[in-house]
Amino acid sequence: MTIRHNWTTTPISADILRGALDLEQTERGVLPHRLPAQARRQITDGQLAMAESQPSGVRLAFRTRATAVELDVVATKRVYVGAPPRPDGVYELLVDGRLVDRASASEGDTFTIDMSAGTAETRPGPMETLRFTGLPDGEKDVEIWLPHDETTLLVALRTDAPVDSPRPSGRPVWLHHGSSISHGSNATTPTGTWPALAAASGGAELINMGFGGGALLDPFTARAMRDTPADLLSVKIGINIVNADLMRLRAFGPAVHGFLDTLRDGHPTAPLLVISPICCPLHENTPGPLAPDFRAMSEGRVGFTATGDPAEVAAGKLTLTVIRDELARIVGERAATDPHLHHLDGLDLYGADDHAELPLPDGLHPDPATHRRIAERFARHAFGRGGPFAPQER
Repeated sequence: MTIRHNWTTTPISADILRGALDLEQTERGVLPHRLPAQARRQITDGQLAMAESQPSGVRLAFRTRATAVELDVVATKRVYVGAPPRPDGVYELLVDGRLVDRASASEGDTFTIDMSAGTAETRPGPMETLRFTGLPDGEKDVEIWLPHDETTLLVALRTDAPVDSPRPSGRPVWLHHGSSISHGSNATTPTGTWPALAAASGGAELINMGFGGGALLDPFTARAMRDTPADLLSVKIGINIVNADLMRLRAFGPAVHGFLDTLRDGHPTAPLLVISPICCPLHENTPGPLAPDFRAMSEGRVGFTATGDPAEVAAGKLTLTVIRDELARIVGERAATDPHLHHLDGLDLYGADDHAELPLPDGLHPDPATHRRIAERFARHAFGRGGPFAPQER
């Protein structure tokens, strides 16, 4: 039997969207961004432009009595020449904080990237309608988490009962910046990234500014964080700077100071946690740059290789070991006059013993089980009793 619904269409606006810093109105729909327009105007890096448009941590949030929801989307499917096909992004619907359904868009725009040639091109594709039915009766809070790694145009939201903006949650807003590991690479669902899992465990509202390949101490990212209302802040620094062979030790320290100074301009007394890199044997003692492992790709696997020379560390090239020591030194010095500044060694989240048990599948990114482990350890450290994000510290 076909069930007919009396649909209510609700405009997609900032009132019902969480985790995005800007909404771009396009001819085809609304595009959530995780960097504001001013920052995007300063981006010349295609990788960062792509990453910030992927809605990690972004979710529609509303209150309704609806038992059926439809969401029209245009997803962007990434295709890497020579690499295995990527799985479709996942949309997760939560009711009162509990997962009740998942969906995916199988079609959409296609973005083809040829890493060996350094080229990329986009082919437009169709819109797709996602349907969530059988939701519980009665008034409830609904969230639809967008795919963390798939750029998504939001075209229309329909429900079989009116929608209201969500009630204030009373939870602290946690603003986090990091690399692809924070973005959610190799996680299979948007609520399965380690920041999303840690936020759920710690009772925080997440704004995830984890950008694949884009945690590079960019001043425009610092300014965006400075200007974003938040109660709790964290920055995870290191892996992308080594991957890109972006700077030497002489530049790294002042760049970290400048980034933290900018954050403090907007959040002078908020708890601020600086996190050093997790274990990554590729770059523990070998500098960048990082390169794709084309041999692995020819075998149908994704992999990476470090191409730097460890002998160059003496001349100032950066490795993860060097960066951990430097971050510990910087935070230790600054904490003497900033009692709300804290440090977390990334090896306490995922160290050598963890790598032996749960190795990084591509040599760089954690798998879903490792995302969970990192989240559990982070939540205990940051949100647990006596931690920098614990209620008594706010």
